[in-house]
Amino acid sequence: MKKAITVLDGSVGQELVKQYGAKPTPLWSTEVMLRDPNMVSNIHSAYFEAGATVATTNSYTILRDRLKHFKLEHEVHNLWNSSVAAACKARDKFGTGRVAGSIGPLIASYRPDICPPVEEALKIYEEKVESIAPKVDLLLVETVCSLKQAKGALAATDKSNKPVWISFSVDDVDGTKLRSGEKLEDVEAVINNHLVEAVLINCSPPEVVDNALSILSNMGKAFGAYANGFSKISPEFLKTRPTVDALTARNDLGPEEYSNFVTNWIRNGASIVGGCCEIGPTHISKISQKIHELGYKTL
Repeated sequence: MKKAITVLDGSVGQELVKQYGAKPTPLWSTEVMLRDPNMVSNIHSAYFEAGATVATTNSYTILRDRLKHFKLEHEVHNLWNSSVAAACKARDKFGTGRVAGSIGPLIASYRPDICPPVEEALKIYEEKVESIAPKVDLLLVETVCSLKQAKGALAATDKSNKPVWISFSVDDVDGTKLRSGEKLEDVEAVINNHLVEAVLINCSPPEVVDNALSILSNMGKAFGAYANGFSKISPEFLKTRPTVDALTARNDLGPEEYSNFVTNWIRNGASIVGGCCEIGPTHISKISQKIHELGYKTL
């Protein structure tokens, strides 16, 4: 019997820009949660309708250390609750599926060089985990670019009593290395010290995912990937508090092209797949279609 495939959703932030004209500020997808959380719930619904089996909460950037720069720290619990409620509303409307609580990097994405010490990160992450874990089906630690980032985030999840998935972002050219330059194979020792159910690759070009998954496949965990559709992570995006318009979307990664990458990952053992930035509902629909054509069930 073939294994069941879990289908993650795709980008929420980019869909807010495309569908609703949201301005891409440093906290654009977070600000929407204050103004009109129904916009986010509608995007979650679109992914469920497209074939996703998991909705990822729009809470990636909702962390005290990020919000304080915009004088929104007092809204942190309201934002956590709103992001979870939006995903759960879509799930309940659709009638099935799971909700993954998204936990993004502290300070900034793709910047392992400015990652806080593990103990400092642990304290910040713990508050978020304690708030969202009781209301979601699993925790998804995303876009981890260094071993230190992984240690701080995972330590905060140890008492959550929820399945924990962790997703690493690898070098744009070399899928065997984290963005920090550390070897991807070295994450195994870190995840084995914590209660990790699945290990993934995200926010990396699909071309480098195969090499990364060949490493993850030896770690004894469920594994998979959800790649991005950027041409590259530009130097402009690595500046302080960037906006997504500092990145360029690829024009050669439509639903058919992206789903071809995904089906290859599945053939090589991946059981959790989806999309990250610039991957939308039409991509997820094509992925779901091909999964069923290959004779797999979705979970």
